[in-house]
Amino acid sequence: MATELFDKQKTIDLRRKHIGPSCKVFFSHDPIKIVRARGQYMYNEKDEKYLDCINNVAHVGHSHPAVVSAGAKQMELLNTNSRFLHDNLVQYAQRLQATLPDKLSVCYFVNSGSEANDLALRLAWQYTGHKDIITLDNAYHGHVSSLIEISPYKFHQLADREPNPHVHTALSPDVYRGKFREDHSDPATAYADDVKDLVNKAHEKGHKIAAFIAESLQSCGGQVIPPAGYFQKVAQHVRKAGGVVIADEVQVGFGRVGTHFWAFQLQGDDFVPDIVTMGKPIGNGHPMSCVVTTREVAEGFTASGMEYFNTFGGNPVSCAIGMAVLDVIEQENLQGNALEVGTYLTHLLEEMKEKHPLVGDIRGRGLFVGAELVRDRAKRTPATAEAQEVIYRLKEQRILLSADGPHRNVLKFKPPMCFSREDAELAVEKIDQILTDIEAALGMTLADTAVSEHGSSKRKARGEENGHRVHSNGNGHSLAPAAKSTKRIRT
Repeated sequence: MATELFDKQKTIDLRRKHIGPSCKVFFSHDPIKIVRARGQYMYNEKDEKYLDCINNVAHVGHSHPAVVSAGAKQMELLNTNSRFLHDNLVQYAQRLQATLPDKLSVCYFVNSGSEANDLALRLAWQYTGHKDIITLDNAYHGHVSSLIEISPYKFHQLADREPNPHVHTALSPDVYRGKFREDHSDPATAYADDVKDLVNKAHEKGHKIAAFIAESLQSCGGQVIPPAGYFQKVAQHVRKAGGVVIADEVQVGFGRVGTHFWAFQLQGDDFVPDIVTMGKPIGNGHPMSCVVTTREVAEGFTASGMEYFNTFGGNPVSCAIGMAVLDVIEQENLQGNALEVGTYLTHLLEEMKEKHPLVGDIRGRGLFVGAELVRDRAKRTPATAEAQEVIYRLKEQRILLSADGPHRNVLKFKPPMCFSREDAELAVEKIDQILTDIEAALGMTLADTAVSEHGSSKRKARGEENGHRVHSNGNGHSLAPAAKSTKRIRT
């Protein structure tokens, strides 16, 4: 058992005193103090075990001994910047490139997903000579200034924000809640045409497109799976306009989707981005990240005459850790586990959906899964308060899950890749019980629901007007009004 320096209240008091107030914690009314972790489990100061369903940073499992050992051994020998020759840098670059299409062959190592995406924008601006960026609604790409500008997930929260005329927001390709849904004859083309319209409008104003950037699967935006063919069509429009395509794999790469190593590969072999960014899982918690691009883009960046240097990017310790992560993914067949367990988890959630009118949609790939909660399946009214209730009730049972999306009503699974079938069964069993309690308190039953041709449903509204009534769930917990806004904490 780990020894804690301060008791929990002292830790809370010191955090309030010395840590910026905008740095939020989970479950702020009663935060969890974590002192150690291993695999898919985290332990508090009382050595109580929590099942971690959300930590996509500890990709191969918390404190994996092979990763810890690799970092420690290299740190005993040498750690310095990349201006000196070292085999770890080129060996890791070679191994990383082998997981990607051949044209993506040049690496820039940095320290975080935010640094990677910021550098990707610089590459695009320099290579194209253009300025404008197209991003997706509800996207999140990082916390530095250039990325807040292209992250609607963040800038929508700023009431007095002045829009950047060089940033254009396209529709999120969400076939459940977006403008073009599952009953549309060709949602991929419809959403791609929205990007085409933005390109044309930018040209009308004398602007030129430098890049289209998108998470290969939108995470903070609500676990969104874009329709097949969407990125190919977008790439045609953007490249015709002289821009490049950036795939943000910071949250979804390294085998998480199960069938492929990179989530952009879900679209098919005929789609290859011009730039790929990666972070979070790349170092299993160690701060490292990477930008991989084509030789043409890299040479265009060099043509500016400005040297690129990053003190810690690609240092020997980081590269040793990165190689250990790749070793563990392969040796423990974690991509295969993501496919098997993720498929099983999705199946369990689909079965649960058949029992609960609060569950509107289940979607995911591998161990990237979302369950969207709604108060009315036909209207798809977001069940924001109910989703938060689920999260807090799970925490009481020592299961860590979070909710996200523009309405904070999507339960999202992004666990360590060692997540097991038994873990999936436990999590879904507890969610099932909680939803049963909430629906009983709300008077919601499947008997009120008529399922439509496309899987939506119609339900009589009970005991509420415009989502402004506060309900009890029958266990002493209150459900806040669904219309009340909720601050977002990204995971």
